[in-house]
Amino acid sequence: MPDLSIILAGMTDVFTVSTLLYIALGVLVGQIVGAIPGLSILMALAIAIPLTYALDTLTAIAFLISVNKGGTVGGAVPAILLNTPGTPESAATALDGYPMAKKGLGGKAMKYSLYYSVSGDVFSDLILITVSAPLAVVALKMGPIEITALMILAFSVIVGLVGESMIKGMIAVAFGCLLASAGIDPSTGSGRFTFGNVEMLDGLPLTALAVGMLALSEIFVRLSDRASPKSKEGGQTSVTDKTLEFADSADQKLTFAEFWANRVVAFRAMVIGTVIGAIPGLGSTTAGFLSYSITKQAARDPEKLGTGDPRGIAASEAANSAVVGANLIPLLTLGIPGNIAAALLVSAFIIHGVQPGPLLFQNQGQLIYGLFAAMLIANLFNLGIGQFGMRFWAFVVGAPASVIYASALLMCATGMFFATGSTLGIVIMVGAAVVGWGMRIYGYSIIAFIVAFVLTPMLERSINQTILLTNGDWSILLKHPIAIALFVMAIVSILYLGRRKRLPGAVAAG
Repeated sequence: MPDLSIILAGMTDVFTVSTLLYIALGVLVGQIVGAIPGLSILMALAIAIPLTYALDTLTAIAFLISVNKGGTVGGAVPAILLNTPGTPESAATALDGYPMAKKGLGGKAMKYSLYYSVSGDVFSDLILITVSAPLAVVALKMGPIEITALMILAFSVIVGLVGESMIKGMIAVAFGCLLASAGIDPSTGSGRFTFGNVEMLDGLPLTALAVGMLALSEIFVRLSDRASPKSKEGGQTSVTDKTLEFADSADQKLTFAEFWANRVVAFRAMVIGTVIGAIPGLGSTTAGFLSYSITKQAARDPEKLGTGDPRGIAASEAANSAVVGANLIPLLTLGIPGNIAAALLVSAFIIHGVQPGPLLFQNQGQLIYGLFAAMLIANLFNLGIGQFGMRFWAFVVGAPASVIYASALLMCATGMFFATGSTLGIVIMVGAAVVGWGMRIYGYSIIAFIVAFVLTPMLERSINQTILLTNGDWSILLKHPIAIALFVMAIVSILYLGRRKRLPGAVAAG
């Protein structure tokens, strides 16, 4: 664990003009993207990663984390005003936010969402700062056999929790492992799946795959939905003057007493969001709906939720925002991304020559505590920018789709060229977009694919080391009880989660 001087040095590194400006810019971009239906935070992160290549590591990662934080706040705006969540994370917010806006309390509803969102974010950040270093110390004591077992457990949990079916989840994971094997074989030093292309010796770039599968494929899906007859018939919910009422009247103001009245609901939601965020494969959407469901079950008057009850907003926003900090716990301590947003951060770390995992605290302690300070500062910017920007974001929701998607396509292509320095990255990005489009249509989990692609090199390395250590004598595993326990947990999770997915009405996590 880093000593106090390294911690203080890291936290003071944030207080430069450029870093603070990029944190504020990240929050601003995140809130704007979140407020525009049709864009997603994952899309913004995927596009932004190549653009951070010229920044120093602390500023780049802080900027990306700030984009993610801002998006959780901005996504609630169209959910409340249009009943159309700007991001999937805010879907549960619409259940009570939109009815409240229809009553002419749109401004108050958005204040509820802002304050509970920032509260949940701060809570999970504090948990991250508290537990990550001790967990990293424990992780450092794990050998190749334990790491192999841990990776297999992570794969089994992801396969069991995300996607429409266990089989499709396994196929997505296998596909991710296959593509991740392109490049140099770590055991023999020979090339694999390079097809005679020297640039392929480094493997497929994660950034190109992420931008293609997350950003471009999402644009393709949105455009195809807009072109479908069903979309033309249905139309989009219009923004009415009633839902955009922001008069400074007493009923639009939110007092501390009103905020504090839902403290039990909010705290429970923060705990739920933090736990969900720390489990690989789950995400903010799951946390929001799970928290909302538990709140409704625990309420003495459950019939009021869904009619404009602030408890519904507190349950959703505090939970989905608590995921943002918690999903970095497995990433920073074990090198396992908690969700796609964390997986994209892996790409940013690698671009800047930093390998996430337990050694990060030992080798890059100053950087990590600088990021922790940046996250806390980003929460303050989130509160300040959200407080003054809500009125403006309410009108951003009407941005023309033609401008949005054309700009996103241009940024994807430009950013990818700068990141890879050649057209190969753009070709891979377009190919990944087509594959991602097909995976979305046929229900194959992109989450499972991306996480498998990120974890495969670590899994392959630990398997090779395990084979060398055992020398073919698998009885040595009996001397590693932790590894055996992890293997058993992997088998149990596959059987249990697979059985749950076969049950009628089972809902996948992603």
